[in-house]
Amino acid sequence: MGMIARAGDLLYTFRFLTLLVQPFDKSNAFKLGIIDRNGDRQKEVEITTSEQKSAYTHFHRLVFNLKRLLGKVPGGKSTVASYAAALYLIKEKLDLTDKSINKIVEKSGYDPLDFLAEENDWFMLKNNQLSSGIYKIKYHKVLNSTIEEIVKPKDRIRVLEDCYPVGQILGLNIYEVTHIKSNQKIYISGGEII
Repeated sequence: MGMIARAGDLLYTFRFLTLLVQPFDKSNAFKLGIIDRNGDRQKEVEITTSEQKSAYTHFHRLVFNLKRLLGKVPGGKSTVASYAAALYLIKEKLDLTDKSINKIVEKSGYDPLDFLAEENDWFMLKNNQLSSGIYKIKYHKVLNSTIEEIVKPKDRIRVLEDCYPVGQILGLNIYEVTHIKSNQKIYISGGEII
């Protein structure tokens, strides 16, 4: 893949994540009256100016629709821990810096303290080590290697001995564990296991 294509992918990934996590009422489309607080299109507002057209493109519509669908999924509005693990995976795959991740979170409207509130100490040993064993996962997850979403809530995962954080996102520890059905690695935070 060429450098220009990779830069384009990185830019669209960043834009996608930023729009996905940004509250609807912070978007330009909301400020211009094109969508309401729930992201629904206001049919009475005609999109005629260039400012309106750039605030509500096909790309925006796709992200807003996806965001509304995620909000309807049980736990979709409160999956901060899962969001953190997904951010870490994207950071690793696209070689994003911590500064880039911080920009995404800053624009999202999340308070970094929300991430720390999602941490779960039940399965923790000293030095942030996860206790080894078989657990269930709370949320849908993607495989680290292929980014396929085949991990479902309540699927079993295996935490091996000496499972220490592989990294951090905004102070939240991220661990690499094994999804038992696929025998593939996934990233999780401590708040995602039951």
